[in-house]
Amino acid sequence: MNFTCDISFKEKVNIFSFEFLKCIKFVNELNDPNYIFTKKLYSKLITTSHILEDFLDFHGAKKNKEWVFYRELSATIRHLSLACYSQRHILNRFKFYSFEKETYNTFRLESIDTLKILQESILLAAPVILEEARRLNINIPQNGYDLSYFPGISSVQQLDHNIDDFNAKDQQKQNLTRIASEFLEVVKDFEQFAFYKRYDLNTINELVPERINEVIIRRFEMLIHNIQSSFDSYVVNTKSSSENIILDQLRSHFSVVFHMLQVMGRLLHFYERHLHDIGFKDVYKNVSVSLTDLIDPDVLLDRAVNYCLYYAWKFLSSGKALASRILNENMETSVIDVGIPKDRGFHSRPSLLVAKIVQHYGGEVEMVVNGDIFDAASVLDIQWAGGKIKKEDVEMVKFQGDSRALNDLVVLAGVNYGEDRMGKGIPLPKELSYLS
Repeated sequence: MNFTCDISFKEKVNIFSFEFLKCIKFVNELNDPNYIFTKKLYSKLITTSHILEDFLDFHGAKKNKEWVFYRELSATIRHLSLACYSQRHILNRFKFYSFEKETYNTFRLESIDTLKILQESILLAAPVILEEARRLNINIPQNGYDLSYFPGISSVQQLDHNIDDFNAKDQQKQNLTRIASEFLEVVKDFEQFAFYKRYDLNTINELVPERINEVIIRRFEMLIHNIQSSFDSYVVNTKSSSENIILDQLRSHFSVVFHMLQVMGRLLHFYERHLHDIGFKDVYKNVSVSLTDLIDPDVLLDRAVNYCLYYAWKFLSSGKALASRILNENMETSVIDVGIPKDRGFHSRPSLLVAKIVQHYGGEVEMVVNGDIFDAASVLDIQWAGGKIKKEDVEMVKFQGDSRALNDLVVLAGVNYGEDRMGKGIPLPKELSYLS
């Protein structure tokens, strides 16, 4: 099948530019400095710039000195609009988020400022795009869109919550246990990026892109999105449920983090692909310099790190307590009695393996020795218990709590806690492969 047609490139570029330039003309003619773009406007900018960028890429614009800047401008609008769309979504959802008041107010103000900063770059790019189109003899639409064409999503009316769906209680508990555990795993993995004081630009430039980059952030975005999708698919949330408040709070945390990472991913993509290392030839360097006149790389990186990454960690961190509470309220619990490590007792290796199993699942597990209770997620606590075991000549101990962890502790105890009787490590069963 032949997908080509006889229309010339010149004719096609006018067709594929028309709606894009109509949006740009609308943006360029805005006279209200307080106007904040709506999601519909961002959506129009995204779709029209994307189809134009694809058209130009198909015809080799990236490698043509006449057309490369027009192509880069369309990419600029697309990536900035994608970031702004997610940022605007956060602002639209603010009244539905369940956060503590102090965090809510500060975060909301900074979110508005960030959107305005990114929007300003689009406004700065608009006249440049129109001028470049004229240089290339592309037809400029006579009129832009009418303001009424881009209404906001939010309205004063909310539809009634009149669907109450109920799931089997045991299935609900299993779903919440799994989702809370997955969230805690992401929080643990994300801790490598934790910071509590905003970075200066020198530090940010050391971090990006060596330690923090689009690929890394996209991975976390996907993980959080999977958790949110699983929650929306399998967790029953009814208006009459007593669990509703805490479930809404947890969803608020991973939902806002997902959208923050969307914004950050787009900003890092734009920086890494279009500003940081666009190419080695002079024409690419000149294009890169021209783009920096529209959006300051330092400002972009500051918003990516000191706003997006900062608040992503803040909400992951505060969501950790919620996830732990939900996990411990819904997980299946049991009790096991197992022997102690032969000959050497609970020294560093077996204590560490026990703690890692408990930490892996995230639920509470207690180690009980002759009536005394120790935290099985703490290596230090287990070693304190080891002292009591040795002193009182104890041969069996009790673990109680998260059944998933207890099942693996039975396996671990079955191989003498991963060591021979001389205290040397031995291979662990495949069920415990996550410990290696």
